[in-house]
Amino acid sequence: MKHITDPAATSNSPRLLPWPSPDGNPCYLMTDSGGGYVSRLADDLEAVQLAMGADVLGLARAVLDDPASPYTEVRYAGLRLAECLTDALRVAESRGLRLLAPDTAGTEDADGVAEAEATERSTA
Repeated sequence: MKHITDPAATSNSPRLLPWPSPDGNPCYLMTDSGGGYVSRLADDLEAVQLAMGADVLGLARAVLDDPASPYTEVRYAGLRLAECLTDALRVAESRGLRLLAPDTAGTEDADGVAEAEATERSTA
């Protein structure tokens, strides 16, 4: 697996880990570098969770596309899809928290019009 140390991960903000605590609460990692053992472990688990979600989706589609699928198979597919969606949302939240906040002050669009002016025109 390729490990990428992003600049946001090197800040002092906590990283949401891709697994919950034993009592179901979120787990966070405080680190001064994004390349430590637990960070790499979390990166690997995120990759596994997303790949597993894609696999489960493919298998669930076959069950859901068949109108003759038994209720128990449809329910099982739904439960697994819910688990995978929970994992994917946690990965998305974790990665979103590690993004650098964009500097919107003074940004201009392709026409050279300041973003604030463009917003003002669209609401008028």
